[in-house]
Amino acid sequence: MNAHTALSVSHELSTDEAASMPLPTPLELQREVPLSAMLHERVEAQRHEIRDILEGRDDRLLVVVGPCSIHDPVAAMEYAQRLAKLADRVRDRLLLVMRVYVEKPRTTVGWKGLAYDPGLDGQSDMCRGLELSRRLMRDIVELGLPVATELLQPMIAPYLDDLLAWVAIGARTTESQLHRELASGLKSAVGFKNATNGDLQVALDAMQSAAHPHQHFAIGADGRPVMKQTNGNDMTHVVLRGGHGGPNYDADSIAAARKAITAGGLAVRLMVDCSHANARKDHRRQSEVLLDVLAQRETGDRALIGVMLESHIHEGKQSLTPGKLRYGVSVTDACIGWETTEHLLTLAAERLARV
Repeated sequence: MNAHTALSVSHELSTDEAASMPLPTPLELQREVPLSAMLHERVEAQRHEIRDILEGRDDRLLVVVGPCSIHDPVAAMEYAQRLAKLADRVRDRLLLVMRVYVEKPRTTVGWKGLAYDPGLDGQSDMCRGLELSRRLMRDIVELGLPVATELLQPMIAPYLDDLLAWVAIGARTTESQLHRELASGLKSAVGFKNATNGDLQVALDAMQSAAHPHQHFAIGADGRPVMKQTNGNDMTHVVLRGGHGGPNYDADSIAAARKAITAGGLAVRLMVDCSHANARKDHRRQSEVLLDVLAQRETGDRALIGVMLESHIHEGKQSLTPGKLRYGVSVTDACIGWETTEHLLTLAAERLARV
């Protein structure tokens, strides 16, 4: 089955047949939505820039910023165009990477993301979702922006990983052996979040595991199951996102994290997620978190290599009601709006320029 057939066949399936929907292989989708040699080199250069920040050769702040999740590719591209212009203005002090999250982890049930349900209607047209996800990421790379995503389902990785400059492994999956093995074979930097209860050790264990070679079950580019040999990934770091006990971005929490990372014999690299428990689930408090991190950076703390912000064109969130959605507003976690985002990142660049 070629990619065109696989991408269109989902529209012809009956309800019963849709329980087992054929998908394109990673190779078929890559041929349908190819990455040119020029864009391949661009992704490699973007990964190298992030590596330089993690290894201390570049003292810019890494900023992973964008919508909590992508549900509207048109709005996502408008956001990307705005972000690309801002990235040029602040590039001396900040390296902006766009969140292009096409999978959404769920505590119980709910909309799983663009890759799974692009119609937002429960039809689960994954053929179209995978194509839209890859095409959107490629278009954003063409703008010059590095792309970040959270890899939730390991089988999705080969459809998208050639486009990714930075990857998150989420709080619910950092402890997963499958995700640690996946991270060990990625060419991009990987941020492991602390657990939802605030436990940091699971992220440190994940970093140690991902740094080592692994042999694990995977899906090859041709869609066949394979035994994959990985080389290990030394470009990993911790993402502090707070926990049930409260935030963990303050100076005392950073000092405790640094002590634990050093004791584990790992490189001290910390990114602060300004959202989630660090913002006490109030998107407006992301600015407080960012300003605190900037103050710590201004004291000379280079262990703080990055921050993460949830941001969209317009502030807040909305219920997922097909046909009644407001343009540029998140359907998952609430986000800060573009004006606030632009102000905060411009301010960050100005403050860091004085350090």
